[in-house]
Amino acid sequence: MFLCNMPAKVIKVYNEDNTSRAVEVPTDITARDICQLFVMKNHCIDDHSWTLFEHLSHLGIERTIEDHESVMEVLSGWGVDTDSRLYFRKNYAKYEFFNKPLDFFPDHMVSLSSETNGIMNHSQLIQTFLNSSTCPEIHGYLHAKEQGRKSWKKFYFVLRRSGLYFSNKGTSKEPRHLQFIAEFSDGDVYTLLSAKKIHGAPTDYGFCVKSTKRGSPRDLKLLCADDEQTRTCWVTAMRLFKYGLQLYQNFIQPHQKQKASPMRSISENSLVAMDFSGHKSRVIENPSEALSVAVEEGLSWRRKSCHRLSSHGSPSTSQSPMSNIALHMAQPWFHSKLSRDEAHRLITQQGLIDGVFLLRDSQSNPKTFVLSLCHTQRIKHFQILPVDDEGDLFYSLDDGHTRFTDLIQLVEFYQLNRGVLPCKLKHHCARITL
Repeated sequence: MFLCNMPAKVIKVYNEDNTSRAVEVPTDITARDICQLFVMKNHCIDDHSWTLFEHLSHLGIERTIEDHESVMEVLSGWGVDTDSRLYFRKNYAKYEFFNKPLDFFPDHMVSLSSETNGIMNHSQLIQTFLNSSTCPEIHGYLHAKEQGRKSWKKFYFVLRRSGLYFSNKGTSKEPRHLQFIAEFSDGDVYTLLSAKKIHGAPTDYGFCVKSTKRGSPRDLKLLCADDEQTRTCWVTAMRLFKYGLQLYQNFIQPHQKQKASPMRSISENSLVAMDFSGHKSRVIENPSEALSVAVEEGLSWRRKSCHRLSSHGSPSTSQSPMSNIALHMAQPWFHSKLSRDEAHRLITQQGLIDGVFLLRDSQSNPKTFVLSLCHTQRIKHFQILPVDDEGDLFYSLDDGHTRFTDLIQLVEFYQLNRGVLPCKLKHHCARITL
């Protein structure tokens, strides 16, 4: 019996630190296969957010390579002398629009077909994009770079299944006023990495449509939104128009495998507040009571800290700063000497959805830490202050009202309780060494 081996090719994959690893892979490998390979090699937790990115440094653009795409087809479009790379990192926002479509598609930017009577709900909005017989439309103002010039001009744009158009007469959608810009059967949508610096855009919320057949800077259709939500809406809609049901299949495939697996999966929605103080446990349904219990839990953690064992195995009434440092330094959510701008960039790269977070050293005050958290596609920074109580060191986000003996306790508490934060901590930004 003869075994026929699939042809193989060596590819190089990078991470956020620009370290790389070369691996030999079969020529029919997909982006999801590459992610699964590195998840296994690096013993990562596979939460389905790991993503392969196409990064074109010479053009200053990058995009998510969809899970089903052939990696070799992507590589075949690269020029020989260009600095093009594959990056492996998390992207929590990759399929979030299936979970919360109304967050991605604001009412004022979306028009649905007449059958919906202008009323949108969660499932109807997604079905409209996935159903090829319906005609959803995205519309609004964007800045566009004029061909062959350095200047940008604001136009009213319309995105339909047939392609992207702009109006040469105000907000008119009459066919005679709509000028065709691009369609997506032979093109992909990319985000601009430094829209203002590299392309002279009026904001940093840039994106572009690039033909798969032509790769020069002159062939890019450069666009720019006024804010992140607007850019996200346009880019997400373009992905949906290009791939349709295939994106939904990519989204549900890992979850279908999970159902077939005997391994349990605990979702955030399955966590409820419980009261174990009486003879019988009960579910706390009153939100106000749940909040007061959460605060009391934080205070009880503070009291329990007095009974933690020291390194010699005996109860210790105080925690040394060095033991606290040793505890959190090894956590994947802690990023030590990261600056505010670097934290902003890392969270943006890994997905601007509610609950994406990291902890880092404060650059302005060496004795404090900072929690960087994404909420409503904005990144906010919260100072974690040390609190000295009769020789015992605690950490607090709310001026000492809720105290924790170390940063691990703090993170675990706010993963279950929102407290003073705008949302719970849900997805930590992780960096790995390939």
